Amino acid sequence: MIEFPTHAPFNDGQKNLLSQALTGLDANQTSWLSGYLAAWQGVSAGAAAVDTSLTVLFGTESGNSEGLADLTVKRAKKAGFKATMLNMSDAEPKDLEKVTNLLVIVSTWGDGEPPEAAENFYNTLLTESVKLDDLNFSVCALGDTSYDQFCQTGKEIDERLAELGAKRLVDRADCDVDFDDSYAAWADSVFDKLGSAASAAPAAASFAAAPAIEYGKKNPFPAEVLDSVVLNGDYSKKETLHLEFSLEGSGFSYEPGDVLCVVPQNADDVIADLLEAAGLSGEEEVELKGGEKKALKVALKQDLDITSLSRKVVKAWQEISGSLKLADLLADDAKAQLKEWINGRQIVDLLVEFPAKELSAAQLVSLMRKLPPRLYSIASSPKAHEGEVHLTVAAVRYNSNGKDRKGVASTFLADDAKKGDKVLCYMHHNKNFRLPENDETPIIMVGPGTGVAPFRAFVEERAERGAKGESWLFFGDQHYNEDFLYQLEWQDHLKNGDLTKIDVAFSRDMPEKVYVQHKMLERAEELYQWLEKGAHFYVCGDASRMASDVNDALIEVISSQGGKSKEDAEAYIAQLKKDKRYQRDVY
Repeated sequence: MIEFPTHAPFNDGQKNLLSQALTGLDANQTSWLSGYLAAWQGVSAGAAAVDTSLTVLFGTESGNSEGLADLTVKRAKKAGFKATMLNMSDAEPKDLEKVTNLLVIVSTWGDGEPPEAAENFYNTLLTESVKLDDLNFSVCALGDTSYDQFCQTGKEIDERLAELGAKRLVDRADCDVDFDDSYAAWADSVFDKLGSAASAAPAAASFAAAPAIEYGKKNPFPAEVLDSVVLNGDYSKKETLHLEFSLEGSGFSYEPGDVLCVVPQNADDVIADLLEAAGLSGEEEVELKGGEKKALKVALKQDLDITSLSRKVVKAWQEISGSLKLADLLADDAKAQLKEWINGRQIVDLLVEFPAKELSAAQLVSLMRKLPPRLYSIASSPKAHEGEVHLTVAAVRYNSNGKDRKGVASTFLADDAKKGDKVLCYMHHNKNFRLPENDETPIIMVGPGTGVAPFRAFVEERAERGAKGESWLFFGDQHYNEDFLYQLEWQDHLKNGDLTKIDVAFSRDMPEKVYVQHKMLERAEELYQWLEKGAHFYVCGDASRMASDVNDALIEVISSQGGKSKEDAEAYIAQLKKDKRYQRDVY
């Protein structure tokens, strides 16, 4: 039973009734009741009812912003708000004129670009005027500090909302790829502010953390490597691996189109080069974010991004080294020169080319962000490979500025993840890359190189479901005899009728290079017919060139075969995207 202090303004009978009513309530129930009583008191006293509505607007490319928006809505509801989620793909800026409290969670990808599904909202917001004087807002921007235009979309939306008269609840948060702590701090600040303004429950009533026994981003699962096979021929210039992992005991589930997040480790030779350049042994003790202490060499292997260079890292090193040359490179009128210098270089080059007189282990660690996971499109159907997940990974090895380099995660998987070893991983669900719900709907898949990974999963899934819908794959690589990834599987699927058509382009086998977009143009008439009868169009692979070239080819196909102007063809594509019939998984 609850005991009330003697000065409480209740008689003994009221105290007994209240004690009986409140005993046994959990934290969520008492939190809700607190907000309800506060609001009820305001109304009963003749005050206007407080607006507890809250809109969480998100723009996402890979699903991170949507996931955080979902967490935010759940927290808001537990705090007594009437919270709703709104995708930028379904919103117009004028919709915000009816909103009182707005939280924006949006990512930036490519060279400072908004998520593809958010382009219309973003462009309209920046160019058209809406009246937002009654709007309270805050922005959480997701990005990657290795890119110059870090969090650019979030920054521009934040500035534009303020220009249109909206008032900031709290300052914008700019989150790097390891966004959990930054997001949590932003959310705490937001709900501290909203908690008192809306007479809702105290901000302490937040969603509970997942139990430690559950595997996920905070607690990655150690998946056993079941198999690792090089898919290329002996004479290929490429090294593409097919990897199979066991999910037994993970509790994970996934669908074709989802992503496996791999937590890599840095290579020993890369660590050795960095320690030599720093003049450190690696035995020094360092303290990481959160207070954990480790030997430097262990932290460099497991915890820190020891390669990625950005303007932020260069600036921090200039302050440590005092280099006047670096100061010149960091000048506002030298941005192009700095970008050119950074291209192809790593942190070790910074230490070698602009040495510091003295460097402590703590200073070295201060340069680096947390080692981010790498996201790989899943190449298997869970129905076809129960208890397993498969990946298709290209090992990245190259020479830059006279030094041999290698991709952190891809060569970790290629060189260090042997059969029987354990690799830390977790699932990331990509709702923006999904098979049609109707198994009779035709699908067109464009996936050169490792971009074919999710389409292996798509075809396997449809085969297991006995889907009747037609399927057409466009695949490309360098050489037919060396680089035709999963060739025998595709031939079996064609034979069994699980794959209707396949068109291939091997760029180095012909006098003139031929790519998947060229094959699309060759098949323009039939491709347009498939679109007209409702086919869904999918693209996976390189965003910088391939995806753009494929999009241009699609515009040409629709224009030439549909008798449309370029503008009308682009409008046709925009409608495909709106109807979820044009989906891309690009990187």
